[in-house]
Parts: sequence; structure tokens; C-alpha cells
Amino acid sequence: MNNTIKFEIDGKIIEAEKGQTIVEAAQANGIYIPTLCNFSGVKPKGCCRMCTIKINNKFMTACTTPVADGMEVENNTEEITDIRKSIIELLFVSGNHFCPACEKSGNCELQALAYRYQMMVPRFPFLFPQKGVDASSPKIVKDQNRCISCKRCIKTIEDEKGRKYFAYKNRGNKLEVVLDEEMAKTMTDEIAQLAMENCPVGSILRKEIGYIQPIGTRKYDKKPIGSEIEV
Repeated sequence: MNNTIKFEIDGKIIEAEKGQTIVEAAQANGIYIPTLCNFSGVKPKGCCRMCTIKINNKFMTACTTPVADGMEVENNTEEITDIRKSIIELLFVSGNHFCPACEKSGNCELQALAYRYQMMVPRFPFLFPQKGVDASSPKIVKDQNRCISCKRCIKTIEDEKGRKYFAYKNRGNKLEVVLDEEMAKTMTDEIAQLAMENCPVGSILRKEIGYIQPIGTRKYDKKPIGSEIEV
């Protein structure tokens, strides 16, 4: 049985396996589709909308849409680029992202996307919300001012019994991602490190190891985000 199908992204015919999402198929063929909430190995949710594409004149999320034979996908167009740039701008104005003072600077995916899409001055007014910073955990600091509610920590950080360290709290504009107080007491250095690495921004930081990576050696100092995929 042939599980290979063909479809187009921006006029380029590519091959993919049935069951793959468009993001997965694009990556396998050297085509970059930006994401923030998507994380390899866990079920996609389409939270951030950064992977917005167009199929048959309909906007869809590439991380949740399976490939189909003969589909025509628009990915790198002026219209979609502007949509993605506006999402980045909205994330910046709805939080307090002061990049020069952030320990994740240079390793931050949101910052890297802002550079990729050449964000200068957001078209939206800054809200400057005053959100909490939880430093009660022995291992990490959870800064709500930088959180973009992508769910990556919720989906990927769990103990050996499958219990989640992080969860949503409240709704609407009061929504926050919080750390379970009891589980925080027994969090290991390895789990804390993984939580910081999986967070795409500087919302989760390990205690007592700040600013240890010199400028020039950070992840996006020399290569822009997506360059590891594009061929």
C-alpha cells in the first residue's frame, strides 16, 4: 500500500506521508513554517496561530491540518507574512517583553521571529499589563509578564506518573500558566532545565544560573530562526 502523497506549497510539489501534518511535511522538505506552540512529540493544539496558512482560500493552522493529496498550500505570501507579523506584534504589546534585560535573549523564539519578520514598531498600542512573578519555587521563576500561553510547558513537563507540573488558571485576559505548588517542592534540576528550554520565551527560568551564555554564542546570534530547516 502506497502511503506517499503529493501536494503543493507555494507552487512547489513535495512528497509526504499520510498522517503527517503540513508543518511536519514542510519541515521534511526543507520548507520553514513558523510555530510557537507546536512541539515535536506532543499533540498540536493550534494555540498561537503563527503557522497560519491558506488552503482553497481558507486560513488554517499548519500544525493541526493533515496533508491531503493534491492540496495547494499558500505559505510564503505577502498576506500571510503580514498575518504572522501582526501575531508577533500582538504578543509583544500584550506582555512585557523587554528583550535586553531578559535572560532568554538570544535563545528566545518570539524574539527571533520578530527579527525574522522585521518587526520594528508594533501597529497596536502597548498595554503594559502588570502581571505576577512567582519565585516561590525552589528551582524556577515563573514570570507571567513574558508568558504567551502556548501550553508547551503544560504539554511537555510531567513527572514519571504523568502528572503535569503546569496548568492554566483563570480565563480570558486573566488566564495564567501556573506551577503546581506541591510538585514544585520536589522538582529536580533536570525537570527545571527542561521546562526552561521548552518555553519559547523567558517566562520560565532556572534559579541561580542567569546570564551564563555569552553574547555571540546564543542560539540565534549567528543563524536566524528557521535556517536549520530551510534548504
